[in-house]
Amino acid sequence: MAEFNDFLKLDIRVGTIVEAEVFEKAKKPAYKLKVDFGEEIGIKKSSAQIREHYLPEDLIGMQVLGVVNFPPRQIANFISEVLVLGTYSQDGVILITPERKVQNDDKLG
Repeated sequence: MAEFNDFLKLDIRVGTIVEAEVFEKAKKPAYKLKVDFGEEIGIKKSSAQIREHYLPEDLIGMQVLGVVNFPPRQIANFISEVLVLGTYSQDGVILITPERKVQNDDKLG
């Protein structure tokens, strides 16, 4: 069972998607995302299996939550630097977003 201190190790921040494109070389349908996490963290790349509910052009400007302190992970020919968070729903992944616009870099606490 996870302990509360395990949760505290995660650095979960708000970022804004600034670029999204189809990730052709991924094994499962995915997008390559660039997410702006603010001045301190900057723009980071992520691979996200969210094609069931989102088009690339609809993702631009969307704020999302992401884990920014996992080690980078290679997916095909792409290095994913952050884990964008979503729920595994019946019809596919739904991104977790703030209910209103907040500052990039805001931390989940």
